[in-house]
Amino acid sequence: MWQTASLWYVGWGWINRKCKKMIFKESETLELKKSTSELKEAIISTVSILNKHQKGTLYFGIKNNGEIVGQDVSENTLRKISRVISDNVEPKIYPKISEIILDQRQCIKVEFSGYEAPYFAYGRAYIRVADENKKLTVAELERFFSKKRHIYWDTQFSGESLSEINTAKLKEYIKKGADAKRINFPFTNIKTALKKLKLYKEEKPLKAVEVLFCDNNLLELQAAIFAGKDKTTFLDIKEYHGTVFDILAQAETYISKNIHWRVEFQNFKRVEIPEIPIDAIREALVNSLCHRDYFKPEANKISIFRNRVEIWNPGNFPEGMTPEDYIKGEEESVLRNPLIARILYYSRDIEKWGSGLKRMYDECNSKGVEVNFKNLKSGFKVIFQRDTSLPLKTTQRTTQRTTQRILDLIKENPSLTRTKLAELLNISQDGVKYQIDKLKKEGFIRRKGGKTYGHWEIIEPK
Repeated sequence: MWQTASLWYVGWGWINRKCKKMIFKESETLELKKSTSELKEAIISTVSILNKHQKGTLYFGIKNNGEIVGQDVSENTLRKISRVISDNVEPKIYPKISEIILDQRQCIKVEFSGYEAPYFAYGRAYIRVADENKKLTVAELERFFSKKRHIYWDTQFSGESLSEINTAKLKEYIKKGADAKRINFPFTNIKTALKKLKLYKEEKPLKAVEVLFCDNNLLELQAAIFAGKDKTTFLDIKEYHGTVFDILAQAETYISKNIHWRVEFQNFKRVEIPEIPIDAIREALVNSLCHRDYFKPEANKISIFRNRVEIWNPGNFPEGMTPEDYIKGEEESVLRNPLIARILYYSRDIEKWGSGLKRMYDECNSKGVEVNFKNLKSGFKVIFQRDTSLPLKTTQRTTQRTTQRILDLIKENPSLTRTKLAELLNISQDGVKYQIDKLKKEGFIRRKGGKTYGHWEIIEPK
């Protein structure tokens, strides 16, 4: 806390020492609005701050002279702010919007950040100058875009210290790279290893280190199984966190367990063959983690449907190029995260830069599996088509285990709600509803009484 003769600074405002009252003052990173009637102006200020400082704070319920007047707050109010920001700011941002009490009055605090400048509000770009918003000229925009083309997320300095790095995982990686004959030095200590891997600069680790060797980082994978060909009904949903290598292993295991496998005998040996080549799946997963846009906060996603498996990441395909350019093998790789790509190459998780899509396509083509690539506004998606004529072997086993677990839980406690069942089973409420409806339809259970005070009954076979 900073202290002056008459004021204390506490990080989000000044407190007058005599009256202990908050005093706010607009700055290049702080914007004050009397109410949400000034929402459009507030969004312009948000964009201006992002283009200058990459993060800032906005308050509703405070006049621009710092006087706290309060703001009526409801759930709809917060939702409206979120919706208007989402609809009118490009590229998209995901602010934290919350109700706070200041001087015994309701106010709204909006904390925002973004690293994809230039940002636009209502189709125009602005920049913060003192406490005012100035329109960016064409020349200034050109400089922004020129600078943006040469910024890589993974080469920026990290805020993490060396103590946040998982030493065991770094050691394991160096051994893996040595076994692949692409790393020619042993592990001695963290700093030396990072320097040799070119992940340490000016006595600071680079951001690539966060997702490669730090357990606590922004990387997240959402994986789900759906009952049909759309997202109407969940059968299962999981979230995974960890390093790139952790996520890669977890994602591969999740898909492998939830697709079809058939058995063949080759040279008198039993061989299990997946409906989608595992090498192609792994290639898609590596690409989704290597080439995703780490400036964006969205999670990578795996969606397993009755007729397909989708692997999505928040990273658009290189501008002016198509997946077919790489399938033909005629284009050089355009790396979004060059350091991460190099580290994955050293460990042989990537075999050759720019060849992933071709290997994926060739592997699927040789096995008679259709694979499609889609460059969406929101990111990039790989789609493996499934043979819907096959029985749902693995998915059925997963569903049967869940069904039996529901029956066991109901026997133990007939008053369990769907919400509680979802919590105990670690699946979505949609997934529980699907299972409950199936059990009722097949005559295994019935409901006695209402939703609030009712209970489940197991129907014993006659």
